[in-house]
Amino acid sequence: MINEKQINGIVSLYTKFGWTTRRILLSGTHFAANAESLRKKYEPADVVESRIDAVWFSRPSEGEKEAWELRRISETPYALFELFESDDEEEIRDETRSEMEERMGQAM
Repeated sequence: MINEKQINGIVSLYTKFGWTTRRILLSGTHFAANAESLRKKYEPADVVESRIDAVWFSRPSEGEKEAWELRRISETPYALFELFESDDEEEIRDETRSEMEERMGQAM
């Protein structure tokens, strides 16, 4: 079972390397057990119910780009990475992030 300690460890590691927590995705019982305390702790990051357990992070990247990483919450590290151009429309970014969530769900 995923617990807040695991999530805090992942977030702390990414924060140490300059990443910003954007969204925490939690499935069913994990969402029910942890959502409220995580919302308070990681505001303004969104905590949403999802079919996967993962955390979205972002940080500025070279050449006015923005890096986004979707990190699965698990004992075994697994992440998907995407680099967006500064002029990419938010609709395209959302579509790409949704596709990444789908890929991660299939990899579980």
